[in-house]
Amino acid sequence: MTRPEKHSTPQVSRSSMIVAALSTVVEWYDFTLYLYFATVLSRVFFGGGENSLLATLGGFAISYAMRPFGAMVFGHIGDRFGRRRTLLLSMMLMTVAMLATALLPDYAAIGPAAGVLLIGLRCLMAFSVGGEYTGVVAYLLEGARPDRRGLITSLASAASEIGALLAVALSALTVALMSAAHLDAWGWRIPFFVGAALAGCVWFARSTMQESPDFLRQLRQHTVPDSPLRHTLAHHKPALLRTFAISALGSITYYVGITYVPAFLTSSGILAEGRSLWMSSVAAVAVILVTPLAGALSDRVGRKPVLIAFAVASMLLPLAMFGLMGGGGDLAIAGGAIVLACLAGGVSAVGAPATAEQFPGEGRLSGLALGVTMATAIFGGLTPFLAELLVRQTGWNAVPGAMIAAVALIVLPAFLTMPETRPGWHVTKTHRATNSLMSDDQADGGTR
Repeated sequence: MTRPEKHSTPQVSRSSMIVAALSTVVEWYDFTLYLYFATVLSRVFFGGGENSLLATLGGFAISYAMRPFGAMVFGHIGDRFGRRRTLLLSMMLMTVAMLATALLPDYAAIGPAAGVLLIGLRCLMAFSVGGEYTGVVAYLLEGARPDRRGLITSLASAASEIGALLAVALSALTVALMSAAHLDAWGWRIPFFVGAALAGCVWFARSTMQESPDFLRQLRQHTVPDSPLRHTLAHHKPALLRTFAISALGSITYYVGITYVPAFLTSSGILAEGRSLWMSSVAAVAVILVTPLAGALSDRVGRKPVLIAFAVASMLLPLAMFGLMGGGGDLAIAGGAIVLACLAGGVSAVGAPATAEQFPGEGRLSGLALGVTMATAIFGGLTPFLAELLVRQTGWNAVPGAMIAAVALIVLPAFLTMPETRPGWHVTKTHRATNSLMSDDQADGGTR
């Protein structure tokens, strides 16, 4: 009989784990701020014409193409020189990008060049974010107790939603407290200045973090790969495909089911700009509450069954929820937004440990760089633009839900065939099988 795993004590301090978990606040604050403020930025940087919102969302999609490149660069640094170093470098670049955005001249000052500069800084931000989330997920996974990896790693998703909540709350407050003229003239800069200050504080906190215990193990055993990317491509191709599938569902449920919703409600004339932002605050709170529950559930029953359940739910619920929100009514809109948010939060919570566990410590960040960020670039950055375009062309409010359902249907076979990665699952299976045999022996008098 297989002996149960011992629950080892985390080899990093609690303060390092807290800093790592909470530091994802910054990246999601900035990127959700851009989407929640999309209608404002479309006026400030693209002139407010008929296609200005599409240009703003298009810029978001273009910038997301930089995420895989950033992930590969920072993933290489993290796999070769340590998780701590890559997390410090990525946060430094994020601080610079947000501060520069807050200081940008607008369309009234320099014309179309304003939009070009905005997109350029979005690209810099996306490059730095490329290695950010995956680096934090790897760090938390490697520092957590095996039996609590799902819960601890899911905190990266929960903290990121705290950043989204800060973004939407500050955006809504800014919109509510000033006139449209003041908002477009200078008020939009306030949330970006706040983000830059927040990023600087996180960088300082990260400077106190310890190195990941798994990377220290690699140093002791001299197993650090010389070329992490080549190592991953050579030895972990199936893992890359599974990681891509998990991240594809996580990305489209999040970026269409959460961050696109305010723009959808505003551009469709369902809610005013300020009210749609406040509605998203409620959805963000729901994500923060559901994320650790989903992560803890995956520790108990496994990553695979929870992912399958969320994939099936993603095939059914988003279509109904977008149709419900399109019909108007505050209660219907709130209900639809909360259900979509909980669905996205659950997928992200389980996806965090499930993707990181596809790879060993050697080359883990490079594997996540290829699998996670490639999926995010396609199903995250592009989909809000595509959803807005399809809603306008078809007039069907449920189109974004149909997009989520289609991706869920495509990735479901990968979930059904993937191996379970929760530590100790085989031990539990063996233990149950042994108990079953003992029960059968007792039932027939022990004659076997």
